[in-house]
Amino acid sequence: MIRLATAADLDAVVALHTEARATYYRGHIPDADFLGAEEVARSRTGWAGAIDRGAVLCAVRDGEVAGIAAYGEREGLMHLTQLHVLPARWRAGVGAELHAACVANWRAAGVTTARLEVFDKNERAQAFYAAQGWTPDPENPRDGDHVVLRLTLGTETE
Repeated sequence: MIRLATAADLDAVVALHTEARATYYRGHIPDADFLGAEEVARSRTGWAGAIDRGAVLCAVRDGEVAGIAAYGEREGLMHLTQLHVLPARWRAGVGAELHAACVANWRAAGVTTARLEVFDKNERAQAFYAAQGWTPDPENPRDGDHVVLRLTLGTETE
């Protein structure tokens, strides 16, 4: 089931985000940059704000938050800012279902193009996004240590 996150989900969302980030950042950047108390507090504040804005979707499996996605408009373009799945739930369709829910919401809002940034060492996520139709952004293919991808949305019948 996919649903909007609520304030009651905040602890689960922050824990999932922290665990997922550790899987791709560990060994590439200092642990404090993704596991440190200051970073977890910053993350919690960000997620609380996104949940309050109604910008976070949760995938619930067997009563637990198994995946999360957040998005919003910046500079006139939709941005998929986060999409994480509990590592124990990888390869079970959770990410694809969350992605499909995001795309459906974007289409309903008239969005035609979306953008995201993915850590350049996170090859698993890059492969996932490629399978969902994301391609390198021709105007801005990199942002620091992140690859920038774009998705052009067709109609539901395409």
